[in-house]
Amino acid sequence: MLVVFCPCALVLATPTAIMAAIGNATRHGFLVREGDALERLAQVRRVCFDKTGTLTTGEPQVVAVCAGEKDVSEDALLAVAGAAEKRSEHPLGRAIVAAATEHAGAAPKDPTSFAMVPGRGVVAEVGGRTVYASSAALLAEHGLAIPDALGRRVDATRAEGATITYLGWGDTAAGFIALADRVRENATATLSAVWETGVEPVLLTGDHEVAAAHVAAELGITTYKAACLPEDKLSFIDDSERAGKGVCMVGDGVNDAPALKRALVGVAMGGVGSDIAVDAADIALVNDDIAELPHLLRLSRRMMTTIKINLTFSMTLNFIAIALAISGVLNPVVGALVHNAGSVLVIVNSALLLGWKPRVR
Repeated sequence: MLVVFCPCALVLATPTAIMAAIGNATRHGFLVREGDALERLAQVRRVCFDKTGTLTTGEPQVVAVCAGEKDVSEDALLAVAGAAEKRSEHPLGRAIVAAATEHAGAAPKDPTSFAMVPGRGVVAEVGGRTVYASSAALLAEHGLAIPDALGRRVDATRAEGATITYLGWGDTAAGFIALADRVRENATATLSAVWETGVEPVLLTGDHEVAAAHVAAELGITTYKAACLPEDKLSFIDDSERAGKGVCMVGDGVNDAPALKRALVGVAMGGVGSDIAVDAADIALVNDDIAELPHLLRLSRRMMTTIKINLTFSMTLNFIAIALAISGVLNPVVGALVHNAGSVLVIVNSALLLGWKPRVR
């Protein structure tokens, strides 16, 4: 009885399955940083995506530079924007710096001071003046008006799916820079596959309503939230989880870090993502291939099924062995063999997860 009662198979049931599933995930480009992340992922009912760098390539390009009513040329506006964004880690900021460098043939000047306002833009001192490269909300917060003519041009540009970064100093906006980013080639197919797993994809972006609606329609996303600040993403995650819909957050930027930490599971883009985002996430997607995300969702559920099978088998075997030992059918030698055989079978069943793939219809 002492030999067969020792619950080795029961103890091995969960960790062996988790380690095998982590090995499978690694083969598909995922670095699982938290041991229980896959267990939590099996409970997810919504996957919330950031847009720039996650559903898009993360390589936006400047498509238009528009000066406002101030006495400033488009070339000068781009140069000021490049200097203001020079220390930015956001993909939009890096794109503006790249465009300014290419246009001028030299890197922009360093700003005297620089501050990033999460979800809103940057504030920098360039040429002795405080420059805002930001959203309309940040301009309004600091009392900078947007001329009506400039606003109409912004609306027309947004209708084409572009993202707008305003430039302003003094008391009015000096103009804006429009940027466009290509949706990843496999994004539509990936989101369709996410739907098929029974999980709802959601778009959470800091972009304007028009740009967010354009991308959501292109990707077949029915639920989206535009003009999101970091706290807005946190609020959406909290509301979803109170409604019984666990959230997996997928993002890449500094602005996504609080949401990645707060969500039931955080998945960061390991290539284009910032160090802060990767550190806040439970799982890092090393090669930035979101096409593997549906596999990870299915793998987490398969892992939980394997754990339940292992637990049921090990407990059943123990109880049967104890009963046989009490009745005298099992002697110590046979009991030891049964005990070890149970452990081996649990390990073999878990090892099947290493090469597991969902069935292709």
